Amino acid sequence: MSQPSQPLTPVELFLLGRTLMKIGEEALPEPALGTGTGTGSRTGGGTFRGGTRAVLVVLSDVYAHADTTVGAIASRTGLPQSQVSGAVARLKESGSIETAPDPADGRRQLIRQAAAVSERVEEVRGAGIEEALATALGASGTRSANSAEDGGDADADDRLREVTEALAVLARHLTPESVSRLRP
Repeated sequence: MSQPSQPLTPVELFLLGRTLMKIGEEALPEPALGTGTGTGSRTGGGTFRGGTRAVLVVLSDVYAHADTTVGAIASRTGLPQSQVSGAVARLKESGSIETAPDPADGRRQLIRQAAAVSERVEEVRGAGIEEALATALGASGTRSANSAEDGGDADADDRLREVTEALAVLARHLTPESVSRLRP
């Protein structure tokens, strides 16, 4: 029987969030070379870095605020305007968002979710987290349901299943909109 867990401290919650963010980044499929969505440095692991977080923050803001501007996104997210501009360029090139001139001010662009789902968006939406999560948990990766029979680690499978279920509960209750209820 497991012992009752102690409540997390704010620091532990923050560090857990950072860990989950890193696992999420690892789970994201790499953009195809030459698509323009892989700008930034390419680290030794072969994954693209250099703006993944900013791109996801900007994309979620655009989805929540149609016909927005770079300045408005920067204001809401706290990201520097230059980082927002770079993320908008990457998202536009990947087909995730569209821009149009602002009728009220021709110098500005209005940013909105793309009318059609791009191949990149489909690829990201279809990606799973199991392999990255298993790696983070110290398991060898995803295994079959009969892993104990085929030489796998049943305890690792149980941990992976337990953490995956816990993440599903968190995702159901702590949606991106939850942040709007926190202090500004």
